[in-house]
Amino acid sequence: MGDNTQYKYLTKLDYPADLRQLKVKELPAVCDELRRDIIEELAMNPGHLASSLGVVELTVALHYVFNTPYDRIVWDVGHQAYGHKILTGRRDRFCTNRKLNGLKPFPHPDESEYDTFCCGHASNSVSAALGMAVAARLNKEDRKVVAVIGDGAMSGGLAFEGINNTATTPNDMLIVLNDNDMSIDHSVGGMRKYLLQLTTNSTYNRIRYRLSRKLFNWGILTEKRRKGLIRFTNSLKSVLTRQKNIFEGMDIRYFGPAEGNDVVELVRILQAIKEMKGPKLLHIHTTKGYGYAPAEEDATIWHAPGKFDPDTGERIVNHDGKPRPPKFQDVFGTTLLELAQQNPKIVGITPAMPTGCSMNIMMNAMPDRVFDVGIAEGHAVTFSGGLAKDGMMPFCNIYSSFMQRAYDNIIHDAATMRLNMVLCLDRAGLVGEDGSTHHGAFDLAFLRPIPNLTIASPLNEPELRRLMYTAQLPNKGTFVIRYPRGCGNTVDWRCELEEIPVGKGRKLKDGKGIAVLSLGPLGVEAEKAISITELKWLNAHAAQPLHIAHYDMRFLKPLDEDILHEVGQNFQQVVTVEDGVIAGGLGSAVLEFFSDHGYQVPVHRIGLPDHFVMHGTVAQLRHQCGTDAEGIAEVLDKLTNELK
Repeated sequence: MGDNTQYKYLTKLDYPADLRQLKVKELPAVCDELRRDIIEELAMNPGHLASSLGVVELTVALHYVFNTPYDRIVWDVGHQAYGHKILTGRRDRFCTNRKLNGLKPFPHPDESEYDTFCCGHASNSVSAALGMAVAARLNKEDRKVVAVIGDGAMSGGLAFEGINNTATTPNDMLIVLNDNDMSIDHSVGGMRKYLLQLTTNSTYNRIRYRLSRKLFNWGILTEKRRKGLIRFTNSLKSVLTRQKNIFEGMDIRYFGPAEGNDVVELVRILQAIKEMKGPKLLHIHTTKGYGYAPAEEDATIWHAPGKFDPDTGERIVNHDGKPRPPKFQDVFGTTLLELAQQNPKIVGITPAMPTGCSMNIMMNAMPDRVFDVGIAEGHAVTFSGGLAKDGMMPFCNIYSSFMQRAYDNIIHDAATMRLNMVLCLDRAGLVGEDGSTHHGAFDLAFLRPIPNLTIASPLNEPELRRLMYTAQLPNKGTFVIRYPRGCGNTVDWRCELEEIPVGKGRKLKDGKGIAVLSLGPLGVEAEKAISITELKWLNAHAAQPLHIAHYDMRFLKPLDEDILHEVGQNFQQVVTVEDGVIAGGLGSAVLEFFSDHGYQVPVHRIGLPDHFVMHGTVAQLRHQCGTDAEGIAEVLDKLTNELK
């Protein structure tokens, strides 16, 4: 929480009801204070900065005009909702945002009655808000419902599905289209171009509104006649302005574009259209990072900048001067370019994440071979399938939690045809402060049952390079590579690009009695746990040293059956370690194999539990889930005692 002495208004605004006691002319000062509070908080407690700064005026205007929480505001992608949190009773706790046991990173109904829906992923606001608007109508409640969706999220198919249904389902919902030409990177696609070209005469809107109110008061504009009049005025407008408006074409009243960083103007417009019947869309222009010069100048970097000096804008980087391992995403991006330089068939596909997944490295060098398709994960997979069908080698990079939205596309548009393409799942496993909606917890479990897939996870950065090289070789089919957020452990990560036999793991350490089977980078934690356990045993039993075997499985599908037969025949206890839910992942696969082949070996599964893991640092969450070295060592220590 910022220094209260500098705030005239913010310290007195505990809830939106307090805000609504102010005069409209005081709202710009409230916005200035709210913006300053967000900047000062995020300077020390990193989070999503630029998005929330851009909608400060909209946030204030919505809570001023609408009777929240009775009226519903449904945010789309909650990284723009920090001002909303501060104004709805959470300012004193905002310093805990994204921290372990603190405020959730995105709005969630479990946290506040002002948070009307879970909104960690993009494009769901219109559908959810329509459901609420229809519920209000059916319950005969005079409840207003507002969906706030960004232009980047408008590229998602769910947004179009929701708008399509909004046009034909009786409702009085308001859609606020926050047009800032950004998601994390700049928005792309036809909708972006359409919004840039779309202009509407504000005088025309005011005249039409006044005319409709007079006709309604005179009894001429009844609910039954309303749609016919809208169609007539929309047609007249198209003739006069020579413009076609997609929203008005679907009988959704369109207003705008309006200046979205002018709180007084927003209040005026919202009050004017608030009571209108039928679906409405208010198109506003905002600037991502508005009011903070560094964020306005480079909104991509300042989307989530980490710690920084709020006065100078200097970003704080803790670095001791020692060489550090690169991020897995940067190893991916560098290797992809290296492979693409060797293989002219390689193309890159990403749904609005070129910087986030480091595909911008290849994009900068080969712009004609990289495609940012917008926030459209299902399309990204099927588009990749089309490329693969006609001989290209697509590397489609989608965050693990976002790949959940492309499940049918993976099955129907890739696996069934055994297409040669690579699905790269960035941010697999626990991702930290973004919490339950962003953890890549489920991909191993939901992909494993699909035929014709190869599913792999590298122990370290060199293994990622080798898997990428292997995946683009001829006739490898649909190849999935998952890897985590952040840095690994290998400083000297550059290696020769060599083929890894598909479905073959490797023995990292020999042993007897206990075998650890790990998949992916958590194998490093398993290595540490084995060392801890063996040292502890040695200190207590010097005459009888303990040796725990360790296997890096590399592949979830196909499993290395030679390793599993070896382990099933020669070990008394087996421990599986994976950075995903244990229900259906590596541990389940090993249990199934042992059952099918008659091995009576106990299998102890270590992975993510059967509940949504909240937010905190990756280290904190791994400790909480028992997937760090200490947690794995506790299991191994217990098993060594049983070996006695």
